[in-house]
Amino acid sequence: MRIRIAHSPDSDDAFMFYPLVKGLIDTEGLQIEHVLADIETLNREALKGTYEVSAISFHAYPYVADKYFVLPSGGSVGEGYGPVVVSREPLDTLRGKKIAVPGKLTTAFLTLKLYEPDFQAVVVPFDKILDEVEKGTVDAGLVIHEGQLTYRDRNLYKVVDLGEWWKEETGLPLPLGCNVVRKDLGRDIIKKIEKLMRLSVETALREKEKALSYAVDYARDLREDLSRTEKFVSMYVNERTIDYGEEGREAVRLLLKKGKEAGIIEAEIPQAIFSDEAL
Repeated sequence: MRIRIAHSPDSDDAFMFYPLVKGLIDTEGLQIEHVLADIETLNREALKGTYEVSAISFHAYPYVADKYFVLPSGGSVGEGYGPVVVSREPLDTLRGKKIAVPGKLTTAFLTLKLYEPDFQAVVVPFDKILDEVEKGTVDAGLVIHEGQLTYRDRNLYKVVDLGEWWKEETGLPLPLGCNVVRKDLGRDIIKKIEKLMRLSVETALREKEKALSYAVDYARDLREDLSRTEKFVSMYVNERTIDYGEEGREAVRLLLKKGKEAGIIEAEIPQAIFSDEAL
């Protein structure tokens, strides 16, 4: 059976999927095909149920919950860090500001709206946001992926780290992205995919040097800097990626609840979110 796994062309995703890409683990008869696309594209494709397995933003999950469960492994969770809002000049407030965002279904956007509801969002490809901030076409930019580490190279200022803010507000980590599996695959296939996802993450962490050598090609601005690539990867591929844990799952439910209460999320929040709890 062919299973398409869609994920971002980023160093952290490349790292965790390295064992599957390189055939280091037994796929138990499943033919795995990898599809690469930016996270907002993946969010939009998930609305249509395009891929059997896909990385998406947690913000997008309520809108696709009729089609997908969240896998217990493969999540990106910020432990007191996360998307960063940056500016060309120091800013005291984001209220009313024009802010470049990587997509309105991203968790970064959801968290920013919880932090400051009143701003003008300008959707810009995630890898062009720092350029727009530098040019002054926007007042600030919401930075995800490796840009969280590279914005200082451009002499930009941090306005707020949303993962840090969320931790101060809730005492919990910030769940950003997840891997989802399509419900219509049925229990047996879903359980097999749960196992493969966990094994891939565990193997990557165990074979860290090899996985990192593979992942560095996807590190964009960090490609020539192995130490910072390793730092970024370790931020988002760790024990929490093997399994969210109870605290991580609590954070997911709280984030979605707050988004719903604030009117940012319009879809209903499902009772059963994680596949291993639902099946």
